[in-house]
Amino acid sequence: MPAASPALAISNAMTVDVEDYFQVSAFEAHIRREAWAGMESRVERNVDRILALFANAGVTATFFTLGWVAERNARMVRRIAEAGHEIASHGYAHRRASEQTMQEFSRDIVLSKAILEDACGQCVSGYRAPSFSIGSSNLWALQTLEAAGYRYSSSIYPIRHDHYGMPDAPRFPFRFRNSSLLEIPISTAQLMRQKLPAGGGGYFRLLPYVLSRSLIRRVNEADGKPAVFYFHPWEIDPAQPRQHQAPLKARFRHYLNLHRTEPRLRALLRDFRWQRMDRLFLEPS
Repeated sequence: MPAASPALAISNAMTVDVEDYFQVSAFEAHIRREAWAGMESRVERNVDRILALFANAGVTATFFTLGWVAERNARMVRRIAEAGHEIASHGYAHRRASEQTMQEFSRDIVLSKAILEDACGQCVSGYRAPSFSIGSSNLWALQTLEAAGYRYSSSIYPIRHDHYGMPDAPRFPFRFRNSSLLEIPISTAQLMRQKLPAGGGGYFRLLPYVLSRSLIRRVNEADGKPAVFYFHPWEIDPAQPRQHQAPLKARFRHYLNLHRTEPRLRALLRDFRWQRMDRLFLEPS
């Protein structure tokens, strides 16, 4: 019998950024936060579909959840935790870390942690900044997270992007200035001198599935490391209300291939092994 592929022997981190379709950064100039409460919420039904997908595949994952969402959907947060998944923080109201002062950021991460822990009855160890908004200009945020009691962050994407990215950041987990907080970057695959995004998100929808599969396998096989993958509940929801007032580029990125995301996720869950972040990176091997 031939030896198993090295990729199949490695567990990767499956993560979900739990926010509703109207809370994405691309629409923030057109949908005021004050209007959120009056909009149709679709996050709970989409999360329930994701939970069913994960249950059928035998996968546990980490759900980086907005405090604003958890306040209004505490039973959903409990269902996620009771299904064996990790609850982590995505901040309170999807404000970029780079647009907050240190004091504002501290209040945000303390508030969201408290809301989530109250909803799920478990300790919240992880944080992911909205829009991967921790980078070279605000690395103080990692120290602030440590002071607030977080054990890890997954807030840096080591690529060059028009909205985020820290291209010179390490590709794999690291600690900043001997901090006890572990930063776990979203995955990139190294191809010659280029870092290619391998961690999901819009790239997973916009580009063919075979490319995502190939890049994750490269991380597993060439680097011998787990990949960190993410997506959003609204990405499996082609029927979500359209935001026609948003710019064409934002609408293109947001709506393209929504109908293909769920079938691609099924393939991804089948093609690789997956685990929640805390068990993969915090627990002794």
